[in-house]
Amino acid sequence: MKKIYIFILILIAILILVGLIYIIFQPTPPAIPQGETKTIAQNLEVPWAMDFLPNGTMIFTERVGRVNLLENNGTVIKVADINVSQVTESGLLGVAVDPNFSQNKFIYLYYTHDNGINRISRFILNGSLNNETVLLDNIPGGSIHNGGRLKFGPDGKLYATTGEGGDTSLSQNINSTGGKILRLNPDGSVPSDNPFGNYVYSYGHRDPQGIAWNPSNGILYASEHGATMNDEINIITKGGNYGWPIVQGDQNTSGYISPIRVYTNFTLAPSGIAFYQNRLYVTGLRGTQLRVLNFSDDGKTITSEGVFIDNIGRIRDVVVYDGYLYICTSNRDGRGLPQSGDDKIIRIKL
Repeated sequence: MKKIYIFILILIAILILVGLIYIIFQPTPPAIPQGETKTIAQNLEVPWAMDFLPNGTMIFTERVGRVNLLENNGTVIKVADINVSQVTESGLLGVAVDPNFSQNKFIYLYYTHDNGINRISRFILNGSLNNETVLLDNIPGGSIHNGGRLKFGPDGKLYATTGEGGDTSLSQNINSTGGKILRLNPDGSVPSDNPFGNYVYSYGHRDPQGIAWNPSNGILYASEHGATMNDEINIITKGGNYGWPIVQGDQNTSGYISPIRVYTNFTLAPSGIAFYQNRLYVTGLRGTQLRVLNFSDDGKTITSEGVFIDNIGRIRDVVVYDGYLYICTSNRDGRGLPQSGDDKIIRIKL
């Protein structure tokens, strides 16, 4: 009997020790935002993407076709009404400001037009947007899976995420622009060092909606919607095949690049992402949250992860600018529960 008691005491001591080790060595969760949080624009209609002009003025899109400037004093000024096909997930999506905007005044848009086809166009901002130059047309799309994120990389090239529009066969076809991350010269031509001699930079994607770079080493990250959960965060490599529809999520298969993070226990539906001070901020639509992923110094490994914001509904985009984090909600997109003042753009001091 005494041996049984001793065994139980030893077992309890081991469990206590294991618990103490877990508490001491578990990854530190990301800090909850402590800075000032302020709604700087509201009563919007599905703001989709944000960028900044050199003078600090925000330019943002609304999916119904509006392009707006948000002045520092909170005034929203409409500068364009783009004729778009706005059905379910389609419409006016990405926006990017040319790195040489001070000289050329170029603004780039990604939008859906007739029959659910997507295009990338360049405009001149001079009081309003005008002088459209179509850079790339006939990008597959439809009511779902349009991709739509536009951003300039550190190499000065324009990157665009595209979905497969519901046609899964497009993602593995390197001659199609659907289900890809594309890379363009600012004038719309194909960069000479692209891997396949066309616009395709990486392929095997389902519906990527976010891209961001690590400024310390140039690593390109992308967020991607999975099918029935399996949402992904990927490190993008030139010419890489990310598997869809052959593999997805954590199905590690030779010849396909596996994600660094897969969400298998709930649907995050990630959209815009931003990288700042070794952290990747990831928006969640169905997940109704902004997550923050802490990275190792080399930017290749996630060391901890947590929820940054989770009380404002569907979040579509996140941008870091001048020490502030900017997010926009997407509660009026037909899949959310609009709150008072939706949709909103919110600023958080980092």
